[in-house]
Amino acid sequence: MMTQKHDRFRKDTDLDTNGIVFNIQRFTIHDGPGMRTELFLKGCPLRCWWCSNPESQKPGIEPGLYKSKCIGLKQCGACKAVCPKDGVIQFFRNKPIRLDRGICQGCLVCGDNCPSDAIKRWGQKMSVEDCMEIIRRDKGFYEDSGGGVTVSGGEPLLQADFVRELLKKCKEENIGTCLESTLSVSWTEVEKVLPYTDIIITDLKFMNEEKHRLFTDAGNQLIHENMRKLVGFKKEIILRIPVIPHVNDDDENMEKTADFILKDLNNSIKTLQLLSFMRLGVEKYESLGREYPMKNLRFNRPQFQRRVKKIADYFNERGINCTIGTKSKE
Repeated sequence: MMTQKHDRFRKDTDLDTNGIVFNIQRFTIHDGPGMRTELFLKGCPLRCWWCSNPESQKPGIEPGLYKSKCIGLKQCGACKAVCPKDGVIQFFRNKPIRLDRGICQGCLVCGDNCPSDAIKRWGQKMSVEDCMEIIRRDKGFYEDSGGGVTVSGGEPLLQADFVRELLKKCKEENIGTCLESTLSVSWTEVEKVLPYTDIIITDLKFMNEEKHRLFTDAGNQLIHENMRKLVGFKKEIILRIPVIPHVNDDDENMEKTADFILKDLNNSIKTLQLLSFMRLGVEKYESLGREYPMKNLRFNRPQFQRRVKKIADYFNERGINCTIGTKSKE
């Protein structure tokens, strides 16, 4: 099933020369060492309930509708005038109420002609050279800070051919590279990028298969298998646990995670980072006409942060270098 999805994605997006990128952040300091440029690629095999970038999940370019930014049909109407399909953008009392994605062709001429950015283009095709032109602007900062380029997603290895060529070009120009991946892809795709990747960042969300499938819509066996294989390549590996209250912060999950790191991965990771749940991306879900999966989650923030600190202490006591957040040190 995964192979069929992946092959279809490759055919649709011409990945040997182009990738679909939905965001590029310069001067970021979170996903890898030093000052970095981070590229976010479209498409992901997981559907994590707490995902803060829902625009990353579908592989193709798609529109996001921000109703509050709209000037109004009477004052503007540019989107309705250029849309090739009647009824895609539906209005009520002069304001847009929804975008009918069932008939939308995804041409995004509406967004291109919107003067108020009420319709956002999530994703654009970019060549390796397009990306490198942006990356090169900050090469001096990479050299001074020990930084470089991070490729993230979504799941960038759904566009593995494009990622390989991009990271290869970075290495040719002496720019450090980092890959942030779910590892929920075939090992063949991982192998394509390993020669050009300095650092790999990935998540350990659940050890329990059923819970992983419930909260991400995919199993975890492939992910764990790929992690075991990575250990033999002597790459710098950063593991992360997105700690979600009442979901995966229980003692059993953390104990089994520690066992996996110590026994299956030989405790050969650089660090384990605990990422405390934050209610992010709600407006993006709304722009995509989707419901935020964690909207009913209620918890006490101070109490939860104490719980996260206790979990970090537990991992450190077991000899696993663990921090809270993306910092290398507390």
